[in-house]
Amino acid sequence: MGTIQKQVNGACVPTQEDVDFFDRNGYWVSPVIFSEEELAAIKEHQDRIYRAEFETGRAPVCNWLEGADNPRALRKTDNSHWCDSVLRGVATNPTIGAIAGKLMHADTIRLWHDQLLYKPGRGTGRETANVGWHQDFSYWQCAQEPTLITAWVAFTDVDLTNGCMQMVPRSHQWGLLKMSDFFEQNMEKQQEAMDIPENEKFTTVPIIMKAGQVSFHHALTIHGSGANATEEARRSMAVHLMTGETRYKAGTRGDGHFNAGFMKGRDGELFDGEAFPVLYSAATSS
Repeated sequence: MGTIQKQVNGACVPTQEDVDFFDRNGYWVSPVIFSEEELAAIKEHQDRIYRAEFETGRAPVCNWLEGADNPRALRKTDNSHWCDSVLRGVATNPTIGAIAGKLMHADTIRLWHDQLLYKPGRGTGRETANVGWHQDFSYWQCAQEPTLITAWVAFTDVDLTNGCMQMVPRSHQWGLLKMSDFFEQNMEKQQEAMDIPENEKFTTVPIIMKAGQVSFHHALTIHGSGANATEEARRSMAVHLMTGETRYKAGTRGDGHFNAGFMKGRDGELFDGEAFPVLYSAATSS
């Protein structure tokens, strides 16, 4: 137990019709990629992270800790793939990489970073554990262009009752808006203040998924999620990816992102090296 598939599952790769849907709407949902056995191992290793049991001896960038942090809060752990081989298997999964490559029309896909996520179930606390409306690229402006995509892996079934993601179709075509706040709890207020382009409409689509499915969204697609009103935790990992053409842009607000430090000021150069492992390469997949 604990091994993640290391071969591309061709049955999960999007068709041209799927790619056209992504191009129009900025998101797409895959078939089931991870088996029940794999998901059981993933969740077991996720819990180890919260107990600060790091298989590799390397800690993540940040981590919710059992007994130390608010049990009602949203748990967000950056770069769990540093800590654990099973979680690294999720973050570097070749099927996810191949899908991202096709959706982004890219020959190479690298890992940008991962976020291990745990949205607690209903309790007596006041926290809603919403995720506010945001565009991922607003936090990643150390990249010259929004040539990034997120693969959101559902470890449990997700729907509106437990705070599934909601996408705003076509919003990846609106450019970068001044509206992003991952931690904002008042999502209605956010929407009212949003300055969207003329002749566009803010509509939302709930991304309802079975455990083991993966949703993909462009770095400019507006998305967020509501509270978990069920008794069980909603578990997932956001695998943030970039094309092989993604270059570093120094001197932006994105320089505060921990990944910018790996570039050591190399303005205009490609993100590369061990910090950004390759999930997919057309040269080696053909």
